[in-house]
Amino acid sequence: MSRRGYVPEDEKQFTGKQLELLQKAADEVQFLLDRGYDVKPVTTFVGNHYLFSERQRLALARSVSAKEYIQKRVNKELLQTGRRYLPETVHIDGFNTIITLEVALSGAPVFYCRDGVLRDLAGLRGTYRIIDKTQAAIELLYKQLGLLHISEAVFYLDAPVSNSGRLSGLIRQCAKGYNISVQTQIIPDVDRILEQMDGVISGDAIILNRCKSWLNVIPAIAEQLESIWRIQL
Repeated sequence: MSRRGYVPEDEKQFTGKQLELLQKAADEVQFLLDRGYDVKPVTTFVGNHYLFSERQRLALARSVSAKEYIQKRVNKELLQTGRRYLPETVHIDGFNTIITLEVALSGAPVFYCRDGVLRDLAGLRGTYRIIDKTQAAIELLYKQLGLLHISEAVFYLDAPVSNSGRLSGLIRQCAKGYNISVQTQIIPDVDRILEQMDGVISGDAIILNRCKSWLNVIPAIAEQLESIWRIQL
């Protein structure tokens, strides 16, 4: 059985006293980001102070954003209370979205970030393989899209990543059991395409800053899981 995004050190680095220190550090990172400092030097500076591992620093970088960017993302998020418009077609950051759900299903830590997005620490680095959680992750996503009455989904997969073709086939195969039209596109630069789109589903902060609008569907899916290791910094 595979556990996407899990390493044994997580049991020490994201629990107890270490978690308390991370939560304190996240407030300090927030303070500096809100004053215009860049995230990398900030997480390096704060991480050095607390002697955090690279994985803990990554958690800080993914969890905390400047309030300016958080507000910008909130303003474009289509599932906010009071919003009436939802697109018929959504544009999905395939690897980003599916991997986060795989991580949640694997019992590895996922982080409820300060912009409301659920993110993970799994690194892609050009390699990917389908695991025993992949089909379940895709089907959870389809069920959520059905609840939102989304009629069409386009998945964008990074061409340079291994097994993108196999994942594309599984995405289309799983769609047969749901009332949704699905397309997959394997392209060289997913980020550049999604940054121009409406109705994006992604946890990538840069995409969310630049896209026209987006839907934050992963937290609602995660709430349905019986066992999930969710951390809030």
